[in-house]
Amino acid sequence: MRQNDIKRVLISVTDKTGIVEFAQGLQAYGAEILSTGGTAAQLRKSGVPVTDVSDYTGFPEMMDGRLKTLHPKIHGGLLALRDNEGHMDALRKHGINLIDMIVINLYRFEDTVAKEGCTLEHAIENIDIGGPTMLRAASKNYRFVSVVTDPEDYPKILAEMKQTGGRISEATNFELAKKTFQLTARYDGAISNYLGLLVAGSPEKRDFPDTFSCQFAKAQDLRYGENPHQKAAFYRERDLQLSALSNARQIQGKELSYNNIMDSDAAWQVVSDIPLPGVVIIKHANPCGAATSDGDMAEAFRKALAGDPVSAFGGIVALNRPVDAETAEEMVKIFFEVIIAPKYSADAVEILGAKKNVRVLEIPAVCGKRSAGYDFRRVMGGLLVQDRDMDDFDIRTAKVVTKRVPTEAEYQALDFAWRVVKHVKSNAIVYTTKDQLVGMGAGQTSRVDSVKIAKMKAVLPTEGCVLGSDAFFPFRDGLDMAAQAGITAVIEPGGSIKDEEVIRAADEHGIAMIFTGIRHFKH
Repeated sequence: MRQNDIKRVLISVTDKTGIVEFAQGLQAYGAEILSTGGTAAQLRKSGVPVTDVSDYTGFPEMMDGRLKTLHPKIHGGLLALRDNEGHMDALRKHGINLIDMIVINLYRFEDTVAKEGCTLEHAIENIDIGGPTMLRAASKNYRFVSVVTDPEDYPKILAEMKQTGGRISEATNFELAKKTFQLTARYDGAISNYLGLLVAGSPEKRDFPDTFSCQFAKAQDLRYGENPHQKAAFYRERDLQLSALSNARQIQGKELSYNNIMDSDAAWQVVSDIPLPGVVIIKHANPCGAATSDGDMAEAFRKALAGDPVSAFGGIVALNRPVDAETAEEMVKIFFEVIIAPKYSADAVEILGAKKNVRVLEIPAVCGKRSAGYDFRRVMGGLLVQDRDMDDFDIRTAKVVTKRVPTEAEYQALDFAWRVVKHVKSNAIVYTTKDQLVGMGAGQTSRVDSVKIAKMKAVLPTEGCVLGSDAFFPFRDGLDMAAQAGITAVIEPGGSIKDEEVIRAADEHGIAMIFTGIRHFKH
């Protein structure tokens, strides 16, 4: 396969991480360095000889830097096919030299528009023109030109040049070109999404853009999808600051399956919504166990497991605080597919290591960044897009609609119930104490059935528990059944035409009830 000598390199980078060392490495193989602006200044300051692009082209930078690399001496040197005699004659006729490598990363448009108060004018000035143009030109000609956009690739490239005496293979160039077109696609998508939110001549900003572009990087191929006859892969966002499964570090265990990833994400979402030290156990995307403690994670786990020990078998466990040895000892007594936490003690890792097939994941702490962007779901022929259900409701602002006001203990329990029911499939009902999920009814076609199932599934006594409902009760029958289960307080959105009937039922049973005005359907 072809190998290309690197004799002339154009460098123009926004992210200057490692650029001096890379340029020095290239120069060690005799490469001439062309550069612009701040990059050229930094290279010179570090003792790297540089030719300014304006001197190379014979044409000055102008228009506040808008015009500097858009020139035939640049693009001719990038686009010329070295094995096409006509192209080479044209270069010789017009005094154009070949450029064998470009090292470019783009203006940080996404970071710019994410800043509070960013104006359209400022955003426009941070749309890179010359950079993407050179990247696309060079990538189109990957057989002869190396395109470097990521500082993480610098060591790999220098290592290859060391092995080949200063050359880069066509195979490497192809991989670099693919990466480059992915970069420019993401960059153009970010610009399109931003501009698509704006209304010409108006400060108004739409909630959703005219067209929606997104890009995810493949993390891994999966053995199969939801079922063995389906192929699947896992793609992730590029935001390394997210407290999310996409940034998990797998400490041990088999590869994650499609269903593992779905359930693990559900588990982490629930436990991330619990401010106290907490444990959540997920089965088929629904929490079958959830509990908090004052800091004793082993006790929190025991309480979560006690809520439904049968369903917990083969489930997913998520903890929002570090795992210590005692907690690990408790968890290895049960078969779990995945264990997730922000950190593990050395002793805990050793204990969990006895269960070699259990997948143990470490995810950035809950106090880290959580995505408040879009949720989307594929439907045949389209895409449903919505903002995420990130509402952090203050339980004290809920409207008390019954004669009896909740006690302090009931308020604490209602807060816990509201945080958990948000993550249960609709129609969703949970029975809880202030620190433990006792019963759960999920995914039923009638709400009263969910109330019934929550009682039926409860292993622990429901007497004295509170009830959380993701949506309003359409009739009083749900309250009547809750009263039979010993429920003392209810939290629900309200908004039914039968609200007065439901409130009367609560009053008849001495149940305190509060309305949030917020619905948490999860289909």
